[in-house]
Amino acid sequence: MMTKRENAMAILRGEQPDYYGDIMEAIVIVPDPVFMRDRGPNDGSEYCDAWGTVYTFPPGAPGAHPHVTDENAVVKDICDWRNSLKVPPVEGLDWTKAKEIADSVDRKEKFVGFMCTGGLFERSHHLMGMINAFYAYMDEPEEMKAMLRVIADYKIACLKETAKQIHPDIVFFHDDWGSKQNLFLPPDTWRDIIKPLHKEIVDTAHELGMIFMHHADCICEPIVEDMVEIGIDIWQGTIAQNDIVKIQRVTEGKLPMCGGIDGPKIDIENITEEEIRAEVRRAIDTYCPGGKFFPSIPNGICFREWNNTICKDELAKYGRQYAQEHPINK
Repeated sequence: MMTKRENAMAILRGEQPDYYGDIMEAIVIVPDPVFMRDRGPNDGSEYCDAWGTVYTFPPGAPGAHPHVTDENAVVKDICDWRNSLKVPPVEGLDWTKAKEIADSVDRKEKFVGFMCTGGLFERSHHLMGMINAFYAYMDEPEEMKAMLRVIADYKIACLKETAKQIHPDIVFFHDDWGSKQNLFLPPDTWRDIIKPLHKEIVDTAHELGMIFMHHADCICEPIVEDMVEIGIDIWQGTIAQNDIVKIQRVTEGKLPMCGGIDGPKIDIENITEEEIRAEVRRAIDTYCPGGKFFPSIPNGICFREWNNTICKDELAKYGRQYAQEHPINK
């Protein structure tokens, strides 16, 4: 019987697993001090992160949300960003708790991972507000490149410091590049501004011995071949609104994916148990034949407890049944 880590690596390599399931179950996410210093109270009050961005984290919400206005934006004018942006330090933080957690993990059983949130695009609109960021990408691309260069250097420094402190196996990097309808930026703009810097971040992770798992629970279909080119090891958050079967074909199996279950479709009231189980089976039957696929809810869970319990139960049962009934022949 494989450990959870061994099973995840089998799927990642296109080999026969014991079962198909969410790779997140094989990862212990260590709450490192870089991530934790930006966590605010879950009471809906406003707070600032280390960059000066204002957030709110309402009770019951899945996470904090930036609350950027013309008045509180850190960068009010992209052409003046050098006088506005203050990059927080990476060194000098207390890693005691993170080290204890990392050291307690049996790395034969699971991966040690950490969350690296606020990627290049997300950080840009968290600093400026979404609309102003869009204007900057279109009207002042060279200034946006210069600002993102500084942000990329910070992310690279975070990777290096985390590698030194807890030696993670995998980085869970967050940068949502689109909505459920399309990319936020035109593909050529993304390729010109985001792609080269993001490749440097991915390359750094690989140099440090980490698997690079990119979270983007949105449409990324127009740039999936680019994602392969820059070396992303796993695309976590693959929503069903992407043509996942087509992506598997055009990327020739070079972009392992995690997701596929249509979470919003089943995370509703007045849905039957069988409807939830049918959606889980649909995702496995449709996407696992393409290989290197981790079926899961792209955003992690259903927020309704009963729905989540049924979904997880079917994923555990049918994910194992499918693996047994559909052996990979090499």
